[in-house]
Amino acid sequence: MKAVLVLNAGSSSLKFALFAIEPELAEHPALSGQIDGIGTTPQFNAKSAAGERFEEAVPTTSSSQREQHRDALTHLLDWLAAHNPALEIAAAGHRIVHGGDLFSEPVRLYGHIMLKLKKFVPLAPLHQPHNLNAVQAISAMAPDIPQVGCFDTAFHRTQPAVAQAYALPRKISAEGVKRYGFHGLSYDYVARQLPSVIGDKASGAVVIAHLGNGSSMCALRDGRSVASTMGFTAVEGLMMGTRTGSLDPGVLLYLMDQKGMSSKELTNLLYKESGLLGVSGISQDMRTLLASTAPEASEAVDLYCYRIARELGSLAAAAGGLDALVFTGGIGEHAAQVREKVAKLSGWIGVDIDPEANTAHASRIDSPSSKVAVAVVPTNEEGMIARYTVEVLGL
Repeated sequence: MKAVLVLNAGSSSLKFALFAIEPELAEHPALSGQIDGIGTTPQFNAKSAAGERFEEAVPTTSSSQREQHRDALTHLLDWLAAHNPALEIAAAGHRIVHGGDLFSEPVRLYGHIMLKLKKFVPLAPLHQPHNLNAVQAISAMAPDIPQVGCFDTAFHRTQPAVAQAYALPRKISAEGVKRYGFHGLSYDYVARQLPSVIGDKASGAVVIAHLGNGSSMCALRDGRSVASTMGFTAVEGLMMGTRTGSLDPGVLLYLMDQKGMSSKELTNLLYKESGLLGVSGISQDMRTLLASTAPEASEAVDLYCYRIARELGSLAAAAGGLDALVFTGGIGEHAAQVREKVAKLSGWIGVDIDPEANTAHASRIDSPSSKVAVAVVPTNEEGMIARYTVEVLGL
């Protein structure tokens, strides 16, 4: 089998998917999984398209996170070769969080490109180093495999300058402090599916809600991003699983001055202790909260849905109206209760859903009287990366 290996390297995990490319690129992976626990005790988990599951420990001789990342990739490549001797990895496609202003489309990864991407590490210190480490590790272990970088920020480079600007001194903005937006690979994939789901409205004013542990929304016009809820970092905008979303900067100044919190402590608060987990005090998992009878769980869900509905109004203004609302991501695709709450809060703008279609997770859930098309479209970021990799390399 000739295939593309898709990689998404995080701080403590390595997600992977293998897409066959002959006779043509497959829509879904032949194998997918991840290696968790990098930095402690790495564990390999994979699932084939046929449903067969594989689990095993990843041997490592180092306690270094960087070295364990390399060990994880070595284990993955060795495992793939051992389980499918006829496999030919024709290319590797990587999710890279930040492409800055330089990269508005996927690129083949060469040495000089990597040097440019390293300059964006300060803009995404929790993600970019690990994304790039995976590229370097593949280059060292399998230098003959061409690699392509696909950027989470690229889809949003079509936004007008006014949508990307912060009201900061020009010298700070000139250093790259602006709204970049993220989840671009997901929005790109979903936007390509919309003509077959909502017809001509796909070229109108559309808002896509990518709802999951990381949540954001994006306004599109003519299929192009015109505004998004995430900005300079992936912590702005919507409330998320463990992230605050937008927060008055004065709160941070208060915590620094009155509580003596350090930058590291604030980072932990913003990214890991807040959101659904912080508000509920129970869980970051929407499924757990929806099943709970605790009032704190309901409060967390209500705040989450309120923030979505409030951002919907803002994004509709940016898009010049609202022809369609599209839900995607783990929560967006599977949490009918969340979609119902958002729809009720958004009735003023013409959103109305069919209860039965919503409960059945149908692709179209708007009622006959709804002025806005409402759809549920599963995302496929890995498939988007595989598609881009094939296109860039001409495979």
